[in-house]
Amino acid sequence: MSEVLRDIVSRNRAGECVAIPSICSAQPDVLRASMKWAERLDRPIVVEATSNQVNQDGGYTGKTPVDFVDDINAMASECNVERELITLGGDHLGPQAWRHLSADAAMEKARVLVDAYVAAGFEKIHLDCSEGCMGEDPQLPDAITAARTAELARVCEDAAPEKSIIYVIGTEVPPPGGARVDESGDIPATSPGAALATLGAHEEAFAKLDLGDLKPRIAGLVVQPGVEFSPMHVHHMPLDRDPGLRDVMMGWPGLCLEAHSTDYQHPAVFPRLAELGFAFQKVGPALTFAYRQALYALDSALRISGQNVGLMTTMENLMVSEPHYWQGHYAQENQVARHVGLADRIRYYWPHSVAQKAVANLRNAAEAQKLADPLLWQVFAPEVLERAEGLGGSQVQRLIDAQIEVALDPYDIREKEKHHG
Repeated sequence: MSEVLRDIVSRNRAGECVAIPSICSAQPDVLRASMKWAERLDRPIVVEATSNQVNQDGGYTGKTPVDFVDDINAMASECNVERELITLGGDHLGPQAWRHLSADAAMEKARVLVDAYVAAGFEKIHLDCSEGCMGEDPQLPDAITAARTAELARVCEDAAPEKSIIYVIGTEVPPPGGARVDESGDIPATSPGAALATLGAHEEAFAKLDLGDLKPRIAGLVVQPGVEFSPMHVHHMPLDRDPGLRDVMMGWPGLCLEAHSTDYQHPAVFPRLAELGFAFQKVGPALTFAYRQALYALDSALRISGQNVGLMTTMENLMVSEPHYWQGHYAQENQVARHVGLADRIRYYWPHSVAQKAVANLRNAAEAQKLADPLLWQVFAPEVLERAEGLGGSQVQRLIDAQIEVALDPYDIREKEKHHG
């Protein structure tokens, strides 16, 4: 399916306002809803797993790369979704999950990681070695980042003799606790000079490892266009901004730009990003945020009807008793952020057995009765209820899917796009 991505990149480079959404989530309901959305619209998507979600040690989901691929294939079959619409990507693959180790030890783990991803069938590989390991600075210079990236690219190439995979390099991820802002409170875009330096460092590093022929298959460069969000605030990209990065990408064959943290932006931002060269647009927390919105809405509806399932209380107790996923992101006393913060740190708790049991209890209680329209009007937005009317499945599942789909809708930017199979 990497041919689908190459086609979109080629058309974007030719000036078409086209892009593909990359769904960066391991939450099953988010994945199913995204697949069904893609099938109904007949548009391709990328489904991405990150190195902390899915790795050879299981990640926080308990899934290896093969497990994740098996899950995606099973979901696609279960939902009658054409598998050709889905390309699998690996996000931020590198030593990040093992930064507490020495660089040598963490890189050895990263080599096993990328080999496992490629062997499992992932075709879009984002290599990210930008963060320091034990005893190193938090953010590494381009030369070290590129050298380590080239090492991992060598492993990927050895694992994919048919050379079917495409690569993404670079990173623009905020540090724990919030986004990078300038003195005026704006999110500064990556400068053309910085983007050129990143590309140059990688080109040199690839040449040293005899990987010069990889250049046409580097399909994405992660840069910051000026989109970001903090726990309680969205930094909206100015629509008149043009950081001049499209000119940089056009200097490389087959390259486009990739935008991370596009969650929660105004709908007009997404076609504008496509115009600026961002053919890959990543979304993750906004979709698990929508999933949580649907669950909490159902929890509220049941409470109004006299059934106190207590999902929110259960999740609060779980997060307070096991705080490692949100500490460093939210203040200890910030209960609001724990539940509704835009970083959606609560997403790390849904795989927990306590959360799984609570969600099952909620769904069973809601499915045992038909929730009346006036009750639903109190807790769901009209566009969600309208979308749910046209979906399949139980009332509860339709509401969850609809909430997620509404969050996905801005990524369907195809005014000029026709799906090319």
